[in-house]
Amino acid sequence: MKWSVEIYSELPETAREIRQVVFVEEQGFEEEFDAVDATAAHLVGFVDDEAVCTCRFFRETENSSVFIIGRVAVLKTHRGQQLGSKLILAAEDFIRVMGGVKNKLAAQVRAKGFYESLGYQAEGEEFDEEGCPHVWMTK
Repeated sequence: MKWSVEIYSELPETAREIRQVVFVEEQGFEEEFDAVDATAAHLVGFVDDEAVCTCRFFRETENSSVFIIGRVAVLKTHRGQQLGSKLILAAEDFIRVMGGVKNKLAAQVRAKGFYESLGYQAEGEEFDEEGCPHVWMTK
């Protein structure tokens, strides 16, 4: 298995397709694409040159050293191969290079354990996003 990650300053079609499948078709979210997509950095993970996972990240506020990671998605055919972990670690590497010192993400509560395994800690109360419970997590 050949793993690679590419970073994009605009939402690439491959990332759009992965998010459409995972969040809209599989999970039923309707408000998947938003204005943040125009300003966020987007990562796409490839296995043997096939795009299989994606996420985005952006500064919490202009010139902030706090970054928000989001829209983490792995195609069902490639889950269970640690690709989500590799993708998050790649995002953290890019964020460090950009001067980031703290990362935040709004995790689906069912994925909380995954993010905890990567060193993230839950903060605050659970909240609802389109009928799905989420919690803010930081590292």
